[in-house]
Amino acid sequence: MDLITLLPFIVLIGAMFLMTRSAKKKQAAAAQMRNDMQPGTGVRTIGGMYATVKEVHDDTVLLEVAPGVHAIYAKNAIGAVLDDAEYNRIVHGDDEELDADGTVVPDDASSLTGEPDADKADIAKIDLGKDEAADKDAGTEDAAAKDVKDAKGEGKADGEADTK
Repeated sequence: MDLITLLPFIVLIGAMFLMTRSAKKKQAAAAQMRNDMQPGTGVRTIGGMYATVKEVHDDTVLLEVAPGVHAIYAKNAIGAVLDDAEYNRIVHGDDEELDADGTVVPDDASSLTGEPDADKADIAKIDLGKDEAADKDAGTEDAAAKDVKDAKGEGKADGEADTK
């Protein structure tokens, strides 16, 4: 056989070998991470639940889901072992960086315009809703104008009668 005809098969086998090798490395790293779990560490399950490890057994892990609530999970169900700072930031909302910085973001943009609150009182508010009094006056004028047109016979097309 010619080497050129075997080249695609050799490349394909090499690519498959490299892909399975990287997958095996990832699986080994995940197994090592699960074996290194200690009681008291925070974990995230593959379902996305955050919990604290209470006990580690051969194939199972006892997790504290909430204070006083314990659940037994398979070790393979642990998706990530989190360090203490990351676990506290996610679960308890503790963010040390924001606390140290002291930067406060306003809820609205009014403080960014630089205008004092006293000037805001001078600005007239525009009511975009309908004015009920104007609608009542317009309704009575329209009804009166319609009555006048009907009496004169105006406003009717040819062939229209007053009967309904």
